[in-house]
Amino acid sequence: MIEPFTPEPIRWVAEDGTPVRPLPERFTPELLRDLHRVMVQAREFDKKLINLLRMGRTTFYAQSSGMEATQVGLARSIRVGHDWVWPYYRDQALGLAMGVPLFEMISQCLGTNTDTCRGRQMPHHFASRRYNFVSISSSIASQVPPAAGSAMAQKYLGTDEITVCTFGDGATSEGDWHAGLNMAGAAKAPALFICENNQWAISTSIREQTASETIHIKAKAYGMPGFYVDGNDIVAVMEVCAHAAEWVRAGNGPALVECLTYRVGSHSNADADAEKQYRSREEVEAWVARDPITRIEGLLAHLGHPVTAEERAALISETHRQIDEDVQRALDSGEPDWRIIFEDVYADMPTHLRDQEAFLRAEQTGGQG
Repeated sequence: MIEPFTPEPIRWVAEDGTPVRPLPERFTPELLRDLHRVMVQAREFDKKLINLLRMGRTTFYAQSSGMEATQVGLARSIRVGHDWVWPYYRDQALGLAMGVPLFEMISQCLGTNTDTCRGRQMPHHFASRRYNFVSISSSIASQVPPAAGSAMAQKYLGTDEITVCTFGDGATSEGDWHAGLNMAGAAKAPALFICENNQWAISTSIREQTASETIHIKAKAYGMPGFYVDGNDIVAVMEVCAHAAEWVRAGNGPALVECLTYRVGSHSNADADAEKQYRSREEVEAWVARDPITRIEGLLAHLGHPVTAEERAALISETHRQIDEDVQRALDSGEPDWRIIFEDVYADMPTHLRDQEAFLRAEQTGGQG
């Protein structure tokens, strides 16, 4: 039922929540409600972080609203903590669904003393050693060649791990993307490449940046299957990504999955889209009507387990309460100590860094030591 290079995105659930093919047995009402919970949490996390941005608590944020089904579905299709994930800068819903605590993500966004990146990364570039979630990078497609190398190492070591690498549609117009896929394809490395095609590379539309009819069709050039899925249908995302992940894990080489979705918010807080300078209001509203959270709620209603307005309001309220508590706890921890800039780089600090540390210590203590 899952074939590569389909002309239309693979779909399991129509936009009104009606199944268009039989649901796999694992999609019980309990699982669907859990998926819905994480998707709503991710949406509300976006809203709260935008508020913190406007308050001056952080300086950068890129929303994932509208893309929750793609990211949560992918997270539930891999072996979390076993496989390695090389994400791109809009993957907070992916991290949340993998189990990365809200507190860790918030601490990183705020750059506080509880930030696991120790205040060294720009905001919204979190990582998690516990979940093999590699640090996010802003440079578009820069994660793709290292991910290919990670997968090549996994093949060399003979593990049953796979490498998962995500990126937006804009990354596929970068040289790093083609180099990475070519390396992985030539080496038949266990890499699963996921394109979160939200159709806009900042202000450049998909039609302006590539002559290809789709992204997944590019997989043919690198000797791997390309799957095409409705990225707002979480059932389809989970089924296709799980199928592709196990195909890769079986030693068949890499695969590419294109998840067709849409970012309803701006590219980032530095984006002019707030004034609708490059997208029409009609386009955005048409995709808002295809909201992935509304779709899973429609599916639950179809199965006789509707999410009531009261239940959704309670979930939102609890999410806001938890985020507010985590924000305050992170702020209460204070800023990272200046001394950490000399740590975690060398086992034995070289002379020039020892001199710099001594200079800064003298500056901090007024020359008293």
